[in-house]
Amino acid sequence: MEFVSPEGLRLDGRRPMEMRQIRAEIGVVAKADGSAMFEMGNTKVIAAVYGPKEVQNRSQQLNANALVRCEYTMANFSTRRSDEKTKGRSTEISLVIRQTMEECILTNLMPRSQIDIFVQVLQADGGTRSACINAATLALADAGIPMRDLVTSCSAGYLNSTPLLDLNYIEDTCNRRLQGSCRLHREILLENTKQLEYRRGT
Repeated sequence: MEFVSPEGLRLDGRRPMEMRQIRAEIGVVAKADGSAMFEMGNTKVIAAVYGPKEVQNRSQQLNANALVRCEYTMANFSTRRSDEKTKGRSTEISLVIRQTMEECILTNLMPRSQIDIFVQVLQADGGTRSACINAATLALADAGIPMRDLVTSCSAGYLNSTPLLDLNYIEDTCNRRLQGSCRLHREILLENTKQLEYRRGT
């Protein structure tokens, strides 16, 4: 199967290093301290932030910093079929998003407090983790949480030795199958003026 035509176009008409159309909106959840909707092509996610507030479980309280918690979920209707493997990755992705946000938030300015971040995938078409990171960043900014800078994320990978930016679902699925143990999956995180790369090989 050809993922890039002789004319240099992908299946959805994009160039190899071209991202999908992006749309963002803040303040979409009225009862949250901060919230955002983020779309990358057909992938659509929502994020809500609550805090800083009093730590619910005193045993988890940090005297010098704020406690950051994150929960990632996928709506049952977000994909065409139910996938147990996807459900099993929720904890892993929640951890990745939390660690990313912890590096960005100035937690030392809010000691003995708690910040909760909830992200949910409403429609999945590849790049859900990146979209969730982008949505969480906007929601934190909307909540007025002090941060070092905004964090942005975009997926990348290889198909038939061709580097592609912002993989959609078909490309990401084929990337996993074709590359196998040599598959390269990269989340590009931009913090301040430095580029942080999160690489995951399976």
